[in-house]
Amino acid sequence: MPANVQAPSVTSPEASDTRASADAEPPIGLCVDVVHEAGDWDSLDAATEAITAAAAALASELGIAKSEACVALSSDAKVAQLNADYRGKPTPTNVLSFPASGKAAAGGRQMRMLGDLVLGAETVAREAAELGLPPAHHLQHLTVHGLLHLLGYDHETDEEAQVMEALEVRILERLGIANPYHAVDEPLSPCRQQTDVMKS
Repeated sequence: MPANVQAPSVTSPEASDTRASADAEPPIGLCVDVVHEAGDWDSLDAATEAITAAAAALASELGIAKSEACVALSSDAKVAQLNADYRGKPTPTNVLSFPASGKAAAGGRQMRMLGDLVLGAETVAREAAELGLPPAHHLQHLTVHGLLHLLGYDHETDEEAQVMEALEVRILERLGIANPYHAVDEPLSPCRQQTDVMKS
């Protein structure tokens, strides 16, 4: 079932309508549908809660309204297969981003689909341990990173990486998570080598 993520600082076009009734639905910033596809996600509820909070922080920071995305909690084996099929790289990675082909802004009550994220359980857990991070914090960082890819951000150049990393830092601050890029030689930061985005 989709997790409706509220973005309190976001106002929808209907918010300016003084005729809005008290029982009207609140504006939805970013609706995430978290699906358990495969893999050992120790606490599925905790993972879903972490992802939902990350999406809410991103929606609030960027003013995202009436949008949705699907996040698949999967296994390294499934991620490696997707990576092989779409990128010719038969290895697992922490998160894959599949942007939706249609990027038109939502109008009226229609939701805009951003795309899909797929996370590999074993890689996410291993990286969190290697970095000495709580698994939920690393999961939230990867979720924010993947969602930014769905919104069109990338890190092909140093300039793009700086913009994307700065956004991640600001969004993670909203979640009480320290800057993941504080160490220049960070080996596992998503921007620097692990995360892959599928371009349609």
